[in-house]
Amino acid sequence: MTAQGIYLDNNATTRVDPEVLAEMLPLFTEQFGNPSSMHGFGAAVGGKIEWARKQVQALLGAAHDSEIVFTSGGTESDNTAILSVLEAYPKKRSIVTSVVEHPAVLALCDYLEKKRGYTVHRIGVDNRGNLDLDAYKAALSPDVAIVSIMWANNETGTIFPIEELAQLAKAVGAVFHTDAVQAVGKIPMTLANSAVDMLSLSGHKLHAPKGIGALYVKRGLRFRPMLRGGHQERSRRAGTENAPGIVGLGAAAQLALLHMTDENTRVKALRDKLEQAILAAVPNCFVTGNPANRLPNTCNVAFEYIEGEAILLLLNEAGIAASSGSACTSGSLEPSHVMRAMGVPYTAAHGATRFSLSRETTEEEIDRVIAVVPGIIAKLRSLSPYWSQAGAPKEFAPVYS
Repeated sequence: MTAQGIYLDNNATTRVDPEVLAEMLPLFTEQFGNPSSMHGFGAAVGGKIEWARKQVQALLGAAHDSEIVFTSGGTESDNTAILSVLEAYPKKRSIVTSVVEHPAVLALCDYLEKKRGYTVHRIGVDNRGNLDLDAYKAALSPDVAIVSIMWANNETGTIFPIEELAQLAKAVGAVFHTDAVQAVGKIPMTLANSAVDMLSLSGHKLHAPKGIGALYVKRGLRFRPMLRGGHQERSRRAGTENAPGIVGLGAAAQLALLHMTDENTRVKALRDKLEQAILAAVPNCFVTGNPANRLPNTCNVAFEYIEGEAILLLLNEAGIAASSGSACTSGSLEPSHVMRAMGVPYTAAHGATRFSLSRETTEEEIDRVIAVVPGIIAKLRSLSPYWSQAGAPKEFAPVYS
C-alpha cells in the first residue's frame, strides 16, 4: 500500500519499477550521447540500446534481436503493423479483426474502411469473450492482407488462441499481427516457434515508463515504415531513439521474465481470493470473461443495478484505485464495447468493475479491498431505483450460467 492508497488498475498502467528507474537515470545525464553518433558518447548509448533489444527478444522468445523495433508504445506499434502490411500488399483489400480490440486497432480499421475503402471483418465473441472461430474461418480469404487479433483482452483478461488463429491466417496467405500489450510479461511466449508475424507491446504495462513500446517483426516479413527519415531502427522507425525509455523497457523485460512464475502463482492466487470473496459477499454479481482462460492478474466483476462510475468514486474515497467496464467516465451512457459484444445484460454492464493486480500487490491490500467492496455495493444499491424496482432480488442467473 502506498501513501496514495491501494492500486489495482495495473491494466491501465503500472508503476515504474525502482530497478528500471535506476537503469534509466544515467541515460539522462552521464550517458547522454546520440546513439547514431560515431564518437564514444554515442557508442555507449548504442550499446545500452542493443542490450535492451536483447532483453525484449528474450521476453518474447524471438529468434533474433533484430526482430525488435522500438516505438513510442502500443498504439504506434498497432498502427505501424497494420499500415505497413497494407502498403506492402496493395492488391489485398480486406482486414480481419475482432469486435473487442483496443481502440488503437478498431479506430484505425474504422478509418481504413470509411476513408480508404477496405473491407473490415469484425469477428464477434461469445458471452465469455471467446472469439467465434467459425466466423473467423469464414472471414479468411486470399484477399485478406492482415489479421489483427489481441492476445488478451484488456477489460476481461480473456486469452485468445493466438497460435491457432495465426496458423489459419497463414494458410490463406495473410499476415498475422497480435496486440499483446496486456499479455506480454504475464504469460510465457516463444515467438521463434510461432506463426505470429508481428506483435505489439507497451512498456508502461510492465513497469517501464510511458512513451516506449516495441513492435516484433518476424525476419523476412515485408515491412514498410510509418515514420520515414533517418536510418534508426534499421530504417524501420525514423527518429532519434528514446534511449532512457528503451533502456527502461529492456530492464522491465528482464524483470518480467524473472517474475513470470510469481505472476502466474502468487498474483493469480491473490486475484482468485479477491474474486471469490466478492462473489460470496455480494449478491447479484458475476465475473465477466472466461474465468478458465484469462490473464492471471485480471478480475472484472459486473455488479447488477448500479453504475460503475459511482463504484469507482467510492472506492477512490476508500483509497482504492480500480477501473470501470463502463464508458460512463468518458461522458457516454453506453457500456463498454467489450461488455456489449459479450451480451452482458444492460443492468449489469454499467456496473462492470475491473481489478487488475501486479507483482507489487500484497495480500494485506487484497484483504482491505475485500473488507470495503461489499459495503460500497450495498450503499449504492440502497440508493438505486433500479435495485428497488427489482425488489432487491436474491437470485440472479446471468447469461453465463
